[in-house]
Amino acid sequence: MRRETARVRVGDVTLGEGQPLGLILGPCGLESRDLALEVAAVAAQLGARHGVPVVFKGSFDKANRTSGDAWRGPGLHEGLRILDDVKRTTGLPTTTDVHLPSQAALVSEVVDLLQVPAFLCRQTDLIEACAATGKPVNLKKGQFVAPAVMGHAVAKASAAPGVLVTERGTSFGHGDLVVDFRGFVTLRELGVPVVFDATHSAQRPSGLGASSGGDRGVVDTLARAAVAAGVDVLFAEVHPEPMRALSDAATQLPLRGLEDRVGEWLRVAAISRSARR
Repeated sequence: MRRETARVRVGDVTLGEGQPLGLILGPCGLESRDLALEVAAVAAQLGARHGVPVVFKGSFDKANRTSGDAWRGPGLHEGLRILDDVKRTTGLPTTTDVHLPSQAALVSEVVDLLQVPAFLCRQTDLIEACAATGKPVNLKKGQFVAPAVMGHAVAKASAAPGVLVTERGTSFGHGDLVVDFRGFVTLRELGVPVVFDATHSAQRPSGLGASSGGDRGVVDTLARAAVAAGVDVLFAEVHPEPMRALSDAATQLPLRGLEDRVGEWLRVAAISRSARR
């Protein structure tokens, strides 16, 4: 029998057991205010049309780029201004990566869900600082971490009002990620809503030498499979022109056609949930 999981309140939406399939959508990096608002407007319209909870995602700093010369983002203060504009303009709750304990309190003044990046999912000080803000925390499972081990990270975030755990692929060998769908069963046993990051799971880390590559063509298959497996939230990075994106160009989904994709994900979710009743 499927274990009941907690629900997590993120701004004005609720994610988790008994709720419609949630969506976390947005560009990889906050390249500009206009781009962020363009993507957020489409995401908000999709949420309203389909009656599903949507959270906007955008990173103010891509601090884990392969090369030290790579574009990182607008920085903390400008990034928070953009995220605040997104919230005020569209009404969507927002989320962003937090890389340092010292950033957590300031980010929490604007953002509704603090995200701990996969490479930092064992950083105790960072997780505890995010949890202490009083905002919910999304812990991205490290590519090097077994699903069951994420229980320790969840425990570190116990002060938070809600915790989510995100699967984003596991490293097997060199330069590629594999999604082990058995992991969703294990993550669900942690008693938290489970998120699947469909676009990052299609990455090939450092596959282009100085940056990560990937295979956008497998994203749809991975997303459908994860929804069928019963995840609570689907995470996907979206960009108006993915191949011109300043980060994760190989795996972001095009904004055009997102309506059809969301419709497909929701149809799979309806079938999956009906089969589990």
